[in-house]
Amino acid sequence: MNKKIVIPLVVVILALTAGVVYLFVNLNQQKQANEDMQELAALDKKEMENEYEQFARQYSEMKTQINNDSIVAQLTQEQLKTQRLLEELKRLKSTDAREIARLKKELATVRAVLRSYVLEIDSLNRLNETLVQENTRVKGQLAESNRQIEGLSSEKATLSEKVAIAAQLDATNIAMKAKNKRGKEAKKMKDCKTIEVSFAITKNVTASNGIRTVYVRITTPTGDVLDGGGTFGYENRMINYSMRKNIEYTGEEVQVSTYWSVAEFLSAGNYTVSIFADGNMIGSRTFAFN
Repeated sequence: MNKKIVIPLVVVILALTAGVVYLFVNLNQQKQANEDMQELAALDKKEMENEYEQFARQYSEMKTQINNDSIVAQLTQEQLKTQRLLEELKRLKSTDAREIARLKKELATVRAVLRSYVLEIDSLNRLNETLVQENTRVKGQLAESNRQIEGLSSEKATLSEKVAIAAQLDATNIAMKAKNKRGKEAKKMKDCKTIEVSFAITKNVTASNGIRTVYVRITTPTGDVLDGGGTFGYENRMINYSMRKNIEYTGEEVQVSTYWSVAEFLSAGNYTVSIFADGNMIGSRTFAFN
C-alpha cells in the first residue's frame, strides 16, 4: 500500500481511538456520579423511615404510661397518622424528590407534636415504678434506633463528599503570556507591560449551573503574589488574588481570559499560575520567563 495513504489512515484511526476512549471515560464518570447521588437519596429515605418507625413506637409506649383516656385517644390518632406517613414513604421511590421533600416536612411536624406530648405527659407526674422501668427499656430501644440513624447519617455524609468532589470544577490548558506595550509577546520579562492568563473550565454535568467567580493568583520567582487589590477565602484563611472574573457556567466547557497590568519591575524566572473557584484550587501551572 502507498505510504501516502497508510500514514493518514493511521492518524485517523488513532484519533478515532482517542475519541472513543475519552467518551468512555467521561460516560463512566457521569454514570458513577449519578449512581452516588441515587445511593445518597436511598440512604436519606431509609433514614427517614427509621425515624418514622421510631416515633410510631414512642407513641405506642407513651400510651402505656398514662391512665387518661382522652390523651390516649389523641396519642392513638397521632400514632396512626405517623404509621400512615411511614407507609406512604415506603411506597415511594427514592428518586421522587418532590414527595420525599413533602414527607420530610411532615416528619418535622410529627417530631414537634411528639415532643409536645412528651412534655404534657411528664407534667402529669403519674408514672409509677413499673412504668419507670418500662421507660428505661424504651430508652434502650431508642438509643439503638439512634445508633442506626447515626450510622446512616455517617454513610450519607461520605457519599455527599464524593458527590461534592465529582461536582468540583477543573481548569485545564492554562497559559500565561507576557506582552509588551504594543500587545505583542515580550521576549524578556523586563519588557512586559501586560500579563495574559487564559484557561478552560472543563465540562462537568454534575456541577451546579450559575454565575461563578474565578480567581487567578500569580506567584513571582521571589515568592511574592502579583496583587490585584483583593482577597478571597481558601482553606479557612483569606489570600490575595491577582485577577478575578465572573463567568456563567452551564456545565459545558468555558474559555476564560484574564489580564494584569504591569506597574512594577518583573524579574526573569519561574512564575506560578494558580486558578481557584468555589473555595477550591482547580488548576495550577508554572512558566519560565527570560
